[in-house]
Amino acid sequence: MHISKDHSSSSYLAAIFGLLFVGCVYVLIANPDRSNTFVAFRDYISQPSTADNGSSPLHIDALEAALAATSTANKTLIIAMVNKAYVEGDKPMLDMFLDSFWLGEDTRDLVNHLLLVTVDQTSFERCNFLRLHCYKLETDGVAFDGEEVYMSDDFIKMMWRRTLFLSDVLKRGYNFIFTDTDVLWLRNPFPRLSLNESTDLQISTDEFNGDEWSEGNPINTGFYMVRSNNKTISLFESWYARKNSSAGQKEQDVLDRMMHEGVFRKLELRVRFLDTLYFSGFCQDSRDIRAVSTVHANCCRTISAKIADLTVVIQSWKTLKSSPSPSANVTSTFGSDGSPTEFSVGDSDGSPTEFFVGDSDGSPTEFSVGDSDGSPTEFSVGDSDGSPTENPLVTVTDHQRKIRW
Repeated sequence: MHISKDHSSSSYLAAIFGLLFVGCVYVLIANPDRSNTFVAFRDYISQPSTADNGSSPLHIDALEAALAATSTANKTLIIAMVNKAYVEGDKPMLDMFLDSFWLGEDTRDLVNHLLLVTVDQTSFERCNFLRLHCYKLETDGVAFDGEEVYMSDDFIKMMWRRTLFLSDVLKRGYNFIFTDTDVLWLRNPFPRLSLNESTDLQISTDEFNGDEWSEGNPINTGFYMVRSNNKTISLFESWYARKNSSAGQKEQDVLDRMMHEGVFRKLELRVRFLDTLYFSGFCQDSRDIRAVSTVHANCCRTISAKIADLTVVIQSWKTLKSSPSPSANVTSTFGSDGSPTEFSVGDSDGSPTEFFVGDSDGSPTEFSVGDSDGSPTEFSVGDSDGSPTENPLVTVTDHQRKIRW
């Protein structure tokens, strides 16, 4: 029988491939370690990249999982830190903080991107009960479960632990707003924040000097937005590196000193200082209730004092929201202790007319308005039955006392 040359070659190649296949199967069965190597490689290439955070490519840790679940598509989130003292009591600070998101304008959905960092088991359990995004921060055996009174040793330690944690978040490639839980979010702050990627850090101020780019503004680290890049990572590393040489100083004071030493400029950071008109606090009230986004209980020492003052702000906000919008040329301020709020209304010549609304004892409100001869006209505002009218922008400020003890 005659067999063609082509048929002979095909049979030869088929025999070779068959032998190779049998050999591979034998090697894999005889050496399971090699089989595991193939499986590990398959798992490696299927994992999402974690090159930004320097962790093992085969491991997503709890923090990375929490950040990924909380952040937006562009890796931006809101971070707040709580302990046991902030979640217990008749009206805990955490509840008041969350109430502001519920009552604020365009703020409810922001809770979906809020990560609560807890420093003890009680606050972690409370966070999970509220069905929030939660992460329990390990504190190396240091107990941060009590009230850390402003400038106490434990308060300072907790602030530095916070700085180290936030540095880690930046290194993982996440942008964030950090907010203290004694900050009320009355309006979505993002429209008031620069979304320009060239702005590295936007930080609140205790008192705004009128220039949003001036390093003369006294900073407050209770509310700021920071972008993750090499410059901000270097800033946080340098900041934390000063911890041991800054005994008795809170991290905010150290950052302020770094700013005045020129560290911001050396790192070529573009830093914007936030106007208290929009990002208000008890150190300097916003001049306009219609514009304010956040209210911070700064210049207020204890949790009980903060809760008392913020409760008045919340009640005033509720009253404002349930009443007709004030006239476009009226401005008003939030305050903190039940004394009258000062209003300013533009006169025809552009100068303000000052008056007070809502006395604390329920007596009629007195106004002072310039007459044609320049002398003030005093009068009371009353209802048809002669009783005093309650102004919807009820009041809360004592500008003489800067700190409640």
